[in-house]
Amino acid sequence: MATPQVIAPPRAPSGSPGPHPDVTPTSGIIHVNVRHISGFTVIGNHLAQHADLSLTAIGLAAHIQSLPAGARVGIKFLAARFPESEARIAAALKELEAAGYLLRSRVRLPDGRFVTRTTSYNQPTATAPAPAPAPSRQTPDPVPAPAPSRQTPAPAPAPAPSRQTPAPVPAPAPAPSRQTPAPVPAPAPAPAPAPRKKQPPTEQRHPAATTLLAGLRRHAPQLTLSAKDISELAPAVATWLDRDVQPATIQHALTSDLPAPVRHPAGFVRNRLTALLPPPLPDAAGTAPGAVPLQDCDRCERVFRAPEPGHCRDCREAETYRAA
Repeated sequence: MATPQVIAPPRAPSGSPGPHPDVTPTSGIIHVNVRHISGFTVIGNHLAQHADLSLTAIGLAAHIQSLPAGARVGIKFLAARFPESEARIAAALKELEAAGYLLRSRVRLPDGRFVTRTTSYNQPTATAPAPAPAPSRQTPDPVPAPAPSRQTPAPAPAPAPSRQTPAPVPAPAPAPSRQTPAPVPAPAPAPAPAPRKKQPPTEQRHPAATTLLAGLRRHAPQLTLSAKDISELAPAVATWLDRDVQPATIQHALTSDLPAPVRHPAGFVRNRLTALLPPPLPDAAGTAPGAVPLQDCDRCERVFRAPEPGHCRDCREAETYRAA
C-alpha cells in the first residue's frame, strides 16, 4: 500500500503580523521607509516614544537636535518660528531640562558679559566632557628635623614632693555685701498709634476697576461675572491699578489663553489677579541711573536690569501663568 503524502496546508495563513518584516499588518500604522542619504538627524526611540514628555517637548527636542552648532534657541526665536506661544515653549524647555535632554548654563565671557549656553543631549544620561585638571605644582617634601645627639645628657627628673608638707589652706571668700539694688526705671508708655484714615470705597477710588470687570464679557463671554463677584474682585484690580498697570494690560492678562471651558469665572479671575500681580515700580527719584547692572535672561537671552542674574519679567510671568 502506498504512503499518503500531504501536498496542501491544513488551513490558509492568516493576515496577522508575524516575525517576518514583509508581512502586512491587518490594522494600525504601515511604515513606508526610504533610506536617507543626506540631510537627516538620528533620534532615539527613548525620546520619540518618551512616556512622560509632552508632544510639544518631544517635537521641540527633535528640532533642537537637528540644528547646527551655534544656532540660537531662545524662547523668542522659537516662538517666531513655530505657532506655539511663549508659555508653551518655556514649559517644553523646562520638561526637556528635567528629563536630561537639555542644559542651560550661564558663562562669563572674557569681556565680563554673561551669556546663556544651551547644551543638547541625544541621550538623557549624556554629560559634557569635564575640562582637564590643571597640573598642580609639586610641593617640596619637608626637610626632616635633625635627630638629637646621643651625647646630650638627659634632663634630671624633678624631685618628688614630700608627703609631710601640709597643703595650703585657701582663704575664705568674702561675704557678698547686702547692698540695696538701684530701682529700675519704669518703661515709658508707648505712644498711641495714630488713627488710620478710613479709605473711601473701591468704587470711588478706582471706578475703572468695576468697569473693567463688568466689561470682560465683551472680550471673553466665558468671563461673565455677577454683581457680587465684581464687588469682591474690585479690590484686587484696584491693587493692579495702584501699581501703575494700564487697564488694557489687565484685560489682556485676564482674557488671553483661556482654558476650555471656564467652569468658575470668578475663581479663575481671582487666581490670575493673584498669581500674575506685578511688583510695584521702583522709585525713579531715589535710584541713580546705571546703579542696577545689566543681566541676560536665562531663557530668552533678553537684556534687562536686575541686581542678580535670573529671568526677565516676561519669562517670570509666563512661568507663573503656566503654574496657575
